[in-house]
Amino acid sequence: MTNFKLKIASRRSKLAMVQTLWVKDQLEKFIPNLEVSIEAMATQGDKILDVALAKIGDKGLFTKELEAQMLIGQADIAVHSLKDLPTNLPRGLRLGCITKREDPADALVVSKKNDRYKLETFPAGSIVGTSSLRRLAQLRNKYPHLNFKDIRGNVITRIEKLDAGEFDCIILAAAGLKRLGFESRIHQIIPNEISLHAVGQGALGIECKSDDKKVLEIISVLEDKPTSQRCLAERAFLRELEGGCQVPIGVNSSIQNEKLCLTGMVASIDGERLIKDKCIGSTNDPEKIGKELARKLKLQGAEKILKEIFEQFREN
Repeated sequence: MTNFKLKIASRRSKLAMVQTLWVKDQLEKFIPNLEVSIEAMATQGDKILDVALAKIGDKGLFTKELEAQMLIGQADIAVHSLKDLPTNLPRGLRLGCITKREDPADALVVSKKNDRYKLETFPAGSIVGTSSLRRLAQLRNKYPHLNFKDIRGNVITRIEKLDAGEFDCIILAAAGLKRLGFESRIHQIIPNEISLHAVGQGALGIECKSDDKKVLEIISVLEDKPTSQRCLAERAFLRELEGGCQVPIGVNSSIQNEKLCLTGMVASIDGERLIKDKCIGSTNDPEKIGKELARKLKLQGAEKILKEIFEQFREN
């Protein structure tokens, strides 16, 4: 493969660019004579910073503009944080590759004055910043005495707001903090028993045109099979529940002895109702495991909870 030019569509945020530059470097490292360029742009989710994510709606909130570039031939691939990529993609596009996963857990970041506390020891009324309904619902379920407040902006902006005293602590993805060089700010990795992570969290998804065999061949060098199997199960679970990125749905997955174990959770926003279960199956058909787990949770009342949440958003 010689003198092939590949253009990547990416969000402009610092984290998105770090992730996209990593993909560029890896592709150029593995494929000689490949020229990779980056087209950076702002998405709807980057522009609207004064409204909670859940109220905007999440169909392509961080992806639509990048996908448009591919559909009109201005980009060959788009690099996404996989947790931001909807489970149903526009016609003509596909998820071509899932990269090796960074730590998918949520992390607690605290202000200097509160570094003696862990999540479980913060006093009543402490202000916790999060923009995620998934985190909000699970933490309200475990720590109803804490005060939760919406926080928007990129990772650096959120840390600045924390350090300025607007919050006592904030919850962020450990993967994003590590990729941006803020690993030292991780005060506590939040256990799965407390907060299941978002679908696809910690992995990168590379989207491309469905019929572009050459591009699919190029990006396949970055595919990590165990991560892909886990994330496909997680995404099938989310798709079967007809949930989006901004709904209180959490997961955890692991592979042992060619068996994939998927744990899933659906909760009401107030945290008072939380349904959790798990499924184990063959790594050869990860999507079957995700669908089966979704059906199990539906039988336990997950559908009713999600319907109430969607109706609440429509009214607002």
